[in-house]
Amino acid sequence: MVVDDHPMWRDAVARDLQAAGFDVVATAGDGPQAVRRARAAVPDVLVLDLNLPGLPGVQVCKEVVGAQPAVRVLVLSASGEHADVLEAVKSGATGYLVKSASTEELIDAVHRTAQGDPVFTPGLAGLVLGEYRRLAGEPVAESAGEPEVPKLTDRETEVLRLVAKGLSYKQIAERLVISHRTVQNHVQNTLGKLQLHNRVELVRYAIERGLDDDRAP
Repeated sequence: MVVDDHPMWRDAVARDLQAAGFDVVATAGDGPQAVRRARAAVPDVLVLDLNLPGLPGVQVCKEVVGAQPAVRVLVLSASGEHADVLEAVKSGATGYLVKSASTEELIDAVHRTAQGDPVFTPGLAGLVLGEYRRLAGEPVAESAGEPEVPKLTDRETEVLRLVAKGLSYKQIAERLVISHRTVQNHVQNTLGKLQLHNRVELVRYAIERGLDDDRAP
C-alpha cells in the first residue's frame, strides 16, 4: 500500500512497484484515509510519507501497526532530519528511505522490508542504533516484582546477537549456515518469548543487554 498526499508521486511509486511485480492493494492521500484503507486492505508493506494532511504519518504508523502488528512500514519521506527518522522508528516503522532514493533502491527496500529487515538510507542506520544505545545507557528503575526474563535457546541468543549488530536475515543465514526461513522462525520465536512486536524493539532489547558487544557472554 502506498500513502502520499501528492497524486503524481503516489501514482508513480505505485506504478514502479507494480512493474516490479508487487501487488499494490491500496493507495491513500491523507492520514485518516490511510488508516481506514490499511485496516481494510491489510497490506504486507505500507510505503508511507510522513507529511500528510488530516493525520501525521507517524500517527498513521502508530495506529496501523498498533492494530495490525504484522504490517511492516517503510517510510518514504523528503525529510532526512534525524528527529523525523527517530520519531518514525519509535512509532513502529521498520525502515526509512528519503525520496532522493532511486527506483531500484526503493524496490530493494520494499523487498527487504517485506522480509522483516530494517532498511535505512545510508547514514541513518547508525543514527538509529546510536539512539538505542543512548536509551540503553539511561538508568532503568529496578522492580522487585519484575518477572524473570524468558529463557532463550543458544541459537536464539546467537541470532539475536547478530540482529543487534545490524545484520540482515540473509547475512545471518549465511554466517550461521542455516536457511533464511530458519532465521525468521528464530526471530519470531524470540519476539513471542520476549513479548516484543517487531525487529526494532528486538534490537533495543539486545543492546540493553549488551548483546551487540563481541565480548558479550
